[in-house]
Amino acid sequence: MRALTSYGLPRLGAGAALVAALFVTAAAPQAQARDNVGAAIIGGAAAGVLGGVAAGAIMNGMQPPPPPVYAAPPPRRVYVEEPETVIVRPRRGPICHFERRKVWLDDESFTYKRVEVCE
Repeated sequence: MRALTSYGLPRLGAGAALVAALFVTAAAPQAQARDNVGAAIIGGAAAGVLGGVAAGAIMNGMQPPPPPVYAAPPPRRVYVEEPETVIVRPRRGPICHFERRKVWLDDESFTYKRVEVCE
């Protein structure tokens, strides 16, 4: 039994851990009744293996944490300005202005004269 975690790393299932624990306890030398030290070592090792199997089964049964919930940001505020009203008045008449024009008095001398020009 192989399962993939949420991190992509393979982990052994509870059945594979149980088989490994049986091989470890079967490979250990049998303790004699007169040898009290060997029985304590084998008993401690067996308890550690069974505890590891139980912890592995619990961890294999856990679900990965759910992905974080995406909360969309609030919509941006939009300010709409009303266009400014522009009033264009019709022309009432011709537009006139004054210009300075050069007026020749003779071949060598001239003067400036103000002239009203209307469009």
